[in-house]
Amino acid sequence: MLKEAFGDDCLSRSQSNRWHKMFREGREEVADEARAGRPSTSRTDDHVTRVRQLLNSDRRMSVRLMSELLDLPKTVVHEIVSEDLAMRKICAKLVPRVLTDAQKQHRVEVCGELKELCEDDPNFLDNVITGNESWVFEYDPESKKQSSEWHTTSSPRQMKARMSKSRMKCMLIVFFYAKGIVHHEFVPTGQTVNAQFYKEVLQRLNHRVARVRKEIRASWKLHHDNAPVHTAFVVMAYLTKIGVTTLPQPPYSPDLAPADFFLFPRLKRDLKGKHLESVDNVQATTTAYLMSIPREEFLKAYDAWKSRWQKCIDVEGSYFENF
Repeated sequence: MLKEAFGDDCLSRSQSNRWHKMFREGREEVADEARAGRPSTSRTDDHVTRVRQLLNSDRRMSVRLMSELLDLPKTVVHEIVSEDLAMRKICAKLVPRVLTDAQKQHRVEVCGELKELCEDDPNFLDNVITGNESWVFEYDPESKKQSSEWHTTSSPRQMKARMSKSRMKCMLIVFFYAKGIVHHEFVPTGQTVNAQFYKEVLQRLNHRVARVRKEIRASWKLHHDNAPVHTAFVVMAYLTKIGVTTLPQPPYSPDLAPADFFLFPRLKRDLKGKHLESVDNVQATTTAYLMSIPREEFLKAYDAWKSRWQKCIDVEGSYFENF
């Protein structure tokens, strides 16, 4: 029977004798029976189920701990997690705020409203001026990614001292539209940006528009965030007086504000790692940089603004990028 099943060439003498003995003892299979001791360490369905149950109970559990609890080699646990369960360990995404369902719904509603306005009038954003304020530092350390260099495996790794942002800084207030910067200024040292001061800034912005942006001076609209000074009564009364309407901006939404997702990140990225030595140099360097941004970049930012409305709608109001 064994010769017919396997052939003479496939059986060694020792194998043949061993199998004959097993069948004489009443065995019907040649596979080894289960033995006491360490359990099987293969990637069986049972092991995959047990690993899945552990991860469902604690998503932060390490491979080492799962290996100890299940009495399985770490390599087997890692293969089950990465290949059988197709999972990988990732860090939590930093966001400005954990949004409530109501806040997400409000983001969707605002984006839908603005998207509809642009669909009805393709030139709707052409006369929209957007802006905000942000700190500019005398020295802002470059990021780890910015300091990366190409090296061979034998070359020594670069080292840099840990440094923090300088205490010397000034606040920049800037407004721009789809064709470039309209107005910018630096808050005087010791000056608090309150409602009265912000109203005066808007007055200077309005005069600037009348002088250098004559094509939009009769119908320009304003977009800024929901900071208390931006929504104060004196500010809203002034905007009503000069006939300037404001575009809605959802709270906690820097991903939907061009100044926050375009201008300030770009400005600060290029200033990182530079010692500007004085407030005057900070202001001069910042002004030169703002004036050097090509018009095409502002046009792209406004196009990106519109595409972000759709992204926000698609993800039902959740944040859709890293911060």
